[in-house]
Amino acid sequence: MSQEGKITQEELAQVTELNSKMLQIQGEIGAGELRKADLVALFAKESEQMEVVKKELEEKYGKVNIDLKDGSYELIPEEEKE
Repeated sequence: MSQEGKITQEELAQVTELNSKMLQIQGEIGAGELRKADLVALFAKESEQMEVVKKELEEKYGKVNIDLKDGSYELIPEEEKE
């Protein structure tokens, strides 16, 4: 046997408000995850471009450490093979 009834208007308002807030938060979490995925993809793209530039600079100057403040560089000594 099932019993049926209704909760009070105050209880219904409270449950409805909480449910609405939870749905809004879920939506914001989803939007945040989408933004995160976009940023991860953008970072990967920039990282690939950095590798291209590093390779071009290495071909031109050899293996160097570049000072990002002023553009100066130092050659990285090659390890001696025994």
